[in-house]
Amino acid sequence: MPNEEIAILAGGCFWCLEAVYQEMEGVLQVESGYTGGHVPNPSYEQVCSGSTGHAEAVRITFDPARTSYRDILEVFFTIHDPTTLNRQGNDAGTQYRSAIFYLDDQQRRTAETLLHELSAEHVWPDPIVTELKPAPTFYEAEDYHQNYFRSHPQQPYCSYVVAPKVQKFRAKFARRPHTGHAPA
Repeated sequence: MPNEEIAILAGGCFWCLEAVYQEMEGVLQVESGYTGGHVPNPSYEQVCSGSTGHAEAVRITFDPARTSYRDILEVFFTIHDPTTLNRQGNDAGTQYRSAIFYLDDQQRRTAETLLHELSAEHVWPDPIVTELKPAPTFYEAEDYHQNYFRSHPQQPYCSYVVAPKVQKFRAKFARRPHTGHAPA
């Protein structure tokens, strides 16, 4: 049994993040869910209302011998726009915010370092608005949200929004070792 670590991230629609991380070397499991709010066991409809405080998020289980937490974050900053507050493309609302929910001090320090590097390098023309917070309870989303892209690749949202993110990931990260350098 490999060593396992967990990363919890929010960056727009959880279908996008899930689809990309399912392709990443060293990732063992990806679950779509909700976190960061005040309503226990929220439903998708409740989260979509914007009244729960929860974000659509993914819980990524990975093998740290095969990929690092920093690698996970570098992919995160490549596949979404961390400069748009409460929005990714046409998905708008606090449930689509950019957030890193760290599970320990090492994850917090890694995220702070990368955020500082990306800001200093001016990777984006606008400031990064990604929240960095301790991980609260993660609530797994309904079964029909799990493995969504794999189950519905021809669905219009998947074709026009999710698939391009998966292609971007494949072009930038597939079949090459992670360097530990911030994305460009």
